[in-house]
Amino acid sequence: MSQSVPLLKIVVAGDGNVGKTSLIRQYCEGRFEQSRVATIGVDFQTKTVQIKEHTIKLSIWDMAGQIHFQSVRSGLYRGSKTAALVHDITKPESLHHLQGWYEEIIAVVPNQRFLVVGNKIDLQPSYDMTEAKQFAASIQAPYLLTSASTGQGVQKMFLGMAYLALKQ
Repeated sequence: MSQSVPLLKIVVAGDGNVGKTSLIRQYCEGRFEQSRVATIGVDFQTKTVQIKEHTIKLSIWDMAGQIHFQSVRSGLYRGSKTAALVHDITKPESLHHLQGWYEEIIAVVPNQRFLVVGNKIDLQPSYDMTEAKQFAASIQAPYLLTSASTGQGVQKMFLGMAYLALKQ
């Protein structure tokens, strides 16, 4: 008799153009596309992963970053087990907006677990990463650096999210 694989919903959130969709595609499909059309509302993919002795299926929800989707997004956070707050290390404003993303999610899922992700490490950062690490520490979240383009840190990001989701 086969055992069913638990499905855990995880969310990837952050401003438009920080690389959320590219991170998900790199992880799920192993590919990177230079040009992208903005996500409208939400998109999602699934991937089965092994965490220690557990096999789980991740339902990865890619939230649209544009402000005009904010009213739609809030209902989509329900049932999520963890969220990645993604910023672009070349755009300081994307880091400064993470507090708003955090508050938007926590309003719907009060005991959400978070991972803070600085994406695009294949490019030159335009600000001191200390501020990003301090923000992560302030919400008691791990901080990771990734590159959707090269794949660096991407596996670690999603396995970290799977681990946090499983722990909850």
